[in-house]
Amino acid sequence: DPQVAFFTSNKTSMTQVAPMVLGTSEIRSLFPALERTHNGFPVAYFDGPGGTQVPRAVVTAMSDYLLHHNANTHWAYPTSAETDAIIEQSRQAVAEFLNASADEVAFGQNMTSLTFHLSRALGRQWGAGDEIIVTELDHHANVDTWRALERDRGITIRVVPLDIESGTIDLQDLANLLSNRTKLVAIGAASNILGTVNDVKRAAQLAHAAGALCFVDAVHYASHNLVDVKDIDCDFLACSAYKFYGPHVGILYGKRHLLDIIDFPKLRPSPNNSPDRVETGTQSHESIAGAAAAVDFLASLAAEGAPRRERLRATFTTLHDRHLELVKRLWSGLAEINGVHIYGPPPEAARTSTISFTLKHCPSEVVARVLADKGVFVSNGDFYALTVAEKLGLAEEGLVRVGCACYTTEDEIERVISGVRDLAAA
Repeated sequence: DPQVAFFTSNKTSMTQVAPMVLGTSEIRSLFPALERTHNGFPVAYFDGPGGTQVPRAVVTAMSDYLLHHNANTHWAYPTSAETDAIIEQSRQAVAEFLNASADEVAFGQNMTSLTFHLSRALGRQWGAGDEIIVTELDHHANVDTWRALERDRGITIRVVPLDIESGTIDLQDLANLLSNRTKLVAIGAASNILGTVNDVKRAAQLAHAAGALCFVDAVHYASHNLVDVKDIDCDFLACSAYKFYGPHVGILYGKRHLLDIIDFPKLRPSPNNSPDRVETGTQSHESIAGAAAAVDFLASLAAEGAPRRERLRATFTTLHDRHLELVKRLWSGLAEINGVHIYGPPPEAARTSTISFTLKHCPSEVVARVLADKGVFVSNGDFYALTVAEKLGLAEEGLVRVGCACYTTEDEIERVISGVRDLAAA
């Protein structure tokens, strides 16, 4: 099982051993936000797909940087050298999170800005007749960033269609679109609106067989499954720390040999080495420190003794199992309510712990407001996956989205179901 944390061996056998992971109640004690009440109710945060809550350890790392090490980089005094060291340590932590090398990790304002930056850089070498493939399932940060090259460079965009009934895409459709004109395949690892998980490893194989590059949007995926860029063999991958218990900072992985040669827009005096050459201007150093702290927080949920990457694997494996049970209960409970329609793959399919639904004759915003009055915080709208919402006929009304996180409890799931049931009966 690739999710098993690590191996120990003796003279006669090899035994799989997974580090123990903290229980949900212990994890919850690490999040001050969970102490909040609203209208007399303890707040249940189900808005993780739009941004998770932050544990104390992450805030401590950020405040420690600002209070004791705050400086700009590469100068000959202690706080600047300390800043350089903190950034490098953060690259290493995030690299282990992605199974990459530290010199393949760049930071930026957010995933959208980094992807626009990459698309402009790659687009400089492409022109009319070249093609990029995107999908209808994706967040528009991984669609419009590449579509901009239609206007700027005359590049043709091909689109993998979404099967609305299953909430999935068929990679055979991707294979059919590939040609010797294809320069890049841009695909999401998981849908932030339907929870669908795509086979991005296969997508990368198909892209490479056609001589194309592969870019993976792992923003939603990275909070639910441990990313492995070496196994996927993608050329680029982007994610955001604020989706996995960190601050608002974007992360871009790129294969080192590509980062070295891509013509990134940059200032003449700025560094030419990778990954610094990918980053524009002065970064949010405190956020970079916080991103590393988020990785260490996830690793800290597993018992000490194993390397950080293996502890991360144990954490994600355990949380995946816990979330599967929560999703099963949420799905079945909502499905029993008259007027509720749930979208996306069922619990037994490849998916994340994010569920979107609608309630007949009740706009998604109304559902969200009524639940919020009872201390249940869910999000609503199209979540920038506008094409999906349009194909569902819900571009204006939107969907209600419920996302489980490491701090979600069974009782909170019951509160969602009860709140929707009460609203449906009103």
